[in-house]
Amino acid sequence: MSFTVRTRKMMNNAVIGRRQAIVDIHHPGMANVSREEIKQKLVATFKIKDAECCILHGFRTQFGGNKSTGFCLIYNKREEMMKFEPKFRLVRAGLETKVESSRQQRHQRKNRAKKVRCTKKEAVLQGK
Repeated sequence: MSFTVRTRKMMNNAVIGRRQAIVDIHHPGMANVSREEIKQKLVATFKIKDAECCILHGFRTQFGGNKSTGFCLIYNKREEMMKFEPKFRLVRAGLETKVESSRQQRHQRKNRAKKVRCTKKEAVLQGK
């Protein structure tokens, strides 16, 4: 089965160093399309040098199927992407590693930080 990708409202955000667009995917006869397939098609369409600089998120399938809509961010440089993109999206893309800690440890660290002032707070938050 094949699918078509169409972008609408392509915008150049020079301050952050990226292009951003709303992406419409028409996929008749298919339940959904994987992000990797969509990314490959966008990389070919926009002639992106580094495929990892393309971030897809927020896809929703329309009721009844056949169409999905989401958001695409195409960064000019990898450094800009690492600077501006939220950490959870970088983890999803495989560019960062998730720090595993329990909920109780996070709460205890936060409460310890409340008791200290100034530069000592940074040391407490780092877990030292």
